[in-house]
Amino acid sequence: MEQWRYVLTEPMSPAMNMAVDEAILVAHSEGKVPPTVRFYTWDPATLSIGYFQKAEKEINFDAVRANNLGFVRRATGGRAVLHDAELTYSVIVSEDHPKMPSSVTEAYKIISLGLLHGFQQLGLKAEMVSLASEEEKEKYSSPGSSACFDSPSWYELVVEGKKVAGSAQTRQKGVILQHGSILIDMDVDLLFSLLNFPSDRVRERMMESFRQKAVTINEVSGRHISLAEAIEAFHIGFATGLGVQLVTEPLTREETEMARELARTRYGTDEWNLRR
Repeated sequence: MEQWRYVLTEPMSPAMNMAVDEAILVAHSEGKVPPTVRFYTWDPATLSIGYFQKAEKEINFDAVRANNLGFVRRATGGRAVLHDAELTYSVIVSEDHPKMPSSVTEAYKIISLGLLHGFQQLGLKAEMVSLASEEEKEKYSSPGSSACFDSPSWYELVVEGKKVAGSAQTRQKGVILQHGSILIDMDVDLLFSLLNFPSDRVRERMMESFRQKAVTINEVSGRHISLAEAIEAFHIGFATGLGVQLVTEPLTREETEMARELARTRYGTDEWNLRR
């Protein structure tokens, strides 16, 4: 069975978390490291936004500061995500890898099988829903909100009809980087306090819509699931879903040094984070 690298990093700053994902992508593009599955958490809890979002227009920075949260812009698309009581994953693999279909949509589906098996490992009745039809898109979408879990992807991971994970993908240097957030618990009120809306009434309406379409692991599991248990389950899930053996290895020294430089010069700067 093919071996991929499995990296579990300690909680990192927003800038370092995004920088490490890019450093792995660069190292893999140069043939220096194998395909990699990484799990990580954030210190402090962080609001991340998609590459194309307008930071000043969409984000309430007074609330971000008041809640002592970090802030960072991702290199991937999608909307705002609150990285707090959740597990973030990333998968870095060459576009021409035999397991990766050339279609962005189908590659997204293959990688997301790791999520599907992870949720099933936790005993949840998870399923992957194709959003090929407008009817399905409408079912899981809520236009007008800046919150990521309000926005449907090509294939949606759902439990009891509600979205349980949000993922985004970018392709650079012939490499796929897909990362996403697996909700263990969530403070919906906090998330929506960090986003700008035309009025409180609109905020309340969006929040209600969000609650109807997104759910956390601990809301549907029937028992409390810890971060450690989630990590173990998704470790097994990604190995099963991708059909590979995940071998635990640390980041290389070169990746760590590159990440520190990227954090300093890009992901930790206002020029990057507030650019739109």
